[in-house]
Amino acid sequence: MKYLSEEYDAKGQLRLPFLFWLLLLLQARTWLLLVMAGASRQQGNDLLALFYPDRQSFWLGLELGIPAAIGLLLTGYRQRWPRLWQSWRHVLSASLLVSLLWQGSSLLQGAFPDSPLPLLLTLFDLLALFWLQTQPRLRDCFLPEHQQVE
Repeated sequence: MKYLSEEYDAKGQLRLPFLFWLLLLLQARTWLLLVMAGASRQQGNDLLALFYPDRQSFWLGLELGIPAAIGLLLTGYRQRWPRLWQSWRHVLSASLLVSLLWQGSSLLQGAFPDSPLPLLLTLFDLLALFWLQTQPRLRDCFLPEHQQVE
């Protein structure tokens, strides 16, 4: 057995690392912002305008956050849909790569942001992509042979 028995849950699945949950929240940040804007009705438009002054980037952020939102839902169905779950790591990586390419192209076009927050988020996206591809335990969480305690 590659991992200790404490690293498996009651269903026999290898527990997902805490940073994976943060990675999903990072990717679904536009969806989280939309929920927060909906919860604060008076300041909702101001909040969205603060983070997304351009409506087109808001819609693109929602689209790029869909794989992470679906990934949050799929974590509970890892045993029921193992092939879908196994491929979802690649879907999340592709979504991060598209997000990085979009952010890089906007920077190359001279759209430098007024605040350092978009640059910081780009750095976090780059680190998340690297971690998603190189973390052995996370990779094992997506493999069916590591889903059951022996």
